[in-house]
Amino acid sequence: MERKSGAKKQIKLQHWHVIAILLAVMDVISIHAAYFLPLWIRFDFVFSAIPGDFLNAFLRFITPYAAGSLVIFYLCNMYRSIWLFASYIELLYVILGSLIASLLHSVLITVIFVRMPLSYYLFGALVQMLLLIINRFSYRLLKLLRRKHLSEAEGDERIMVIGAGSAGQMILRDINHGGDGKGKIVCIVDDNPNKQGRLMEGVPVVGGRDKILSSVQKYRVKKIYFAIPSATPAERREILEICQESGCKLKQIPYFYRNYSGKITSLSLRDVTAEDLLGRAAIHVDLEKVFQMLQGKTVLVTGGGGSIGSELCRQIASHRPEKLIIFDIYENNAYDIQQELKNKHPELDLKVIIGSVRDSRKVFDLFATYRPQIVYHAAAHKHVPLMEDSPCEAIKNNTLGTYKTAYAALIHGCEHFVLISTDKAVNPTNVMGASKRLCEMVIQSFSRLIKSGRAAEIPQLFTHEGDHHTVQASDFDFNQVKTEFSAVRFGNVLGSNGSVVPLFRRQIENGGPVTHPDVIRYFMTISEAVSLVLLAGSYAKGGEIFVLDMGSPVKIDTLARNLIKLSGYRPDQDIKIVYTGFRPGEKLYEEKLMSEEGLQRTENDLIHIGAPIPFDEYRFFGQLEDLMEAAYSNKKNIEIMVGEVLPTFVPGAQNT
Repeated sequence: MERKSGAKKQIKLQHWHVIAILLAVMDVISIHAAYFLPLWIRFDFVFSAIPGDFLNAFLRFITPYAAGSLVIFYLCNMYRSIWLFASYIELLYVILGSLIASLLHSVLITVIFVRMPLSYYLFGALVQMLLLIINRFSYRLLKLLRRKHLSEAEGDERIMVIGAGSAGQMILRDINHGGDGKGKIVCIVDDNPNKQGRLMEGVPVVGGRDKILSSVQKYRVKKIYFAIPSATPAERREILEICQESGCKLKQIPYFYRNYSGKITSLSLRDVTAEDLLGRAAIHVDLEKVFQMLQGKTVLVTGGGGSIGSELCRQIASHRPEKLIIFDIYENNAYDIQQELKNKHPELDLKVIIGSVRDSRKVFDLFATYRPQIVYHAAAHKHVPLMEDSPCEAIKNNTLGTYKTAYAALIHGCEHFVLISTDKAVNPTNVMGASKRLCEMVIQSFSRLIKSGRAAEIPQLFTHEGDHHTVQASDFDFNQVKTEFSAVRFGNVLGSNGSVVPLFRRQIENGGPVTHPDVIRYFMTISEAVSLVLLAGSYAKGGEIFVLDMGSPVKIDTLARNLIKLSGYRPDQDIKIVYTGFRPGEKLYEEKLMSEEGLQRTENDLIHIGAPIPFDEYRFFGQLEDLMEAAYSNKKNIEIMVGEVLPTFVPGAQNT
């Protein structure tokens, strides 16, 4: 029984087989009609007037010829094409197959039977080709008419396409001509006057960008697709700003398609993302110097599973390191980036280690085993309100975790150590920002003592309760320490874990974002932030705090309103904006540098160096040891002790 069932499955016809058989039957009928019509017309539409030798030759030859033609048509792929998506290639197949068959028809009927009238050969060939084309493209036409009827019946959303170039045409064909896209394109906008007032695939090009809002109303548009991949970031933003006033949902072709020559479909479109909300052009960094630094090196990324750390790993992996080590306490994040890098870079020597930077035994064992030459320290607690509730954890993980990792790098011969810092470290008003400023002071202290030949005087602040790890200083030649410590300070990273954009998206889904009307933030994308980190590491000479020129800051209120509009809603109508004031520890605006710091230029105009603020390293180390004991004792009001180390730290203050 099972064998019979299997046999039945093997001979079961697919839908396209049925279509091919129907086409073959129609082709046979068309061939008979194609060559009979010229004969009938030639003799004035009178059947009895057709000479007997001509009629006899036709009747005896036409059926075998039709059978042979089917073989020719099959070899010309005329029964295997997907005619719903037929293009000029399929049309060429039909023309080629018909010409070959017609040529054979002319030769064989003349040689075997009789020489037919000239009109029989010429018009028979033309009518045959025309009918074969009609057979195939009528199927597509019927499918499209049926699709249009169903689309109107189901009320599919009406779409405007911006861009009457090749990208716009491909999307139009994909959606309106039977592709996977849903909806109906009803109008096109293009700034090129030569295209305005004309039709593309039957859809009107209504005008330039000045016609966007009026055309949305006229054609009852619900979605707008931006299809100009070659547009500059400034042009893209200008047009999207007009589009968002329409209240339509926006999608666009990603910027990287500007040099893409393949097929673009509706699936290529993506929502307008955080990058498009920046008030400046995207920053593109020349990473040739980074490539030279990373190639052939063993690189460690702490916190490598986080949003910044994982992007660091992606970019490092593309620069051909000898080995990449990911160190993270969160196994799910580490697993995700591990699988991604294995798929994209199967040649990469990748090690993923689970552990915490608070565990000095684990950290020292990691350095002793793999001897990383370059370290990017991204492991940190970064959520401001959570750290306000758990300040001791911020000190343990951020400050002391950085100290332990930096010390391990120092004694194991690491060449470069780059700390990921934040603009919240400037005049901090929250524990998270203060803990990151302490991190900066750690690497500045290490750098100063190394440069002055006093690396052996750096204390071992990792002997607290529960982590009794000590290092025998006599085992190391501190005179040979050459580690270059630096920090990279930047603002809010759009799209990162815990950043404002994902938060706003969730709040939009739940009824409305909550913010303060005057809060101002600097923003950059994850890829920009990581490019800066990598480039800064290549510039480091020791002790620098690198700062990115992030352009003009953005009001959170403006960002929220833009995001609502780009999601297809209306601020204060569909989505209510509620101003609730500050969250614990928040500032009104963020600063990139402390008032005492000056700016030095680098060879890259977008990267600056903050001049180091002098402080007593030995006094700092003593205060840090007291902080360590207080943190691991979970002492309350540890903020007071932090304030004694950092006079610029004013808990709960807002810079109004």
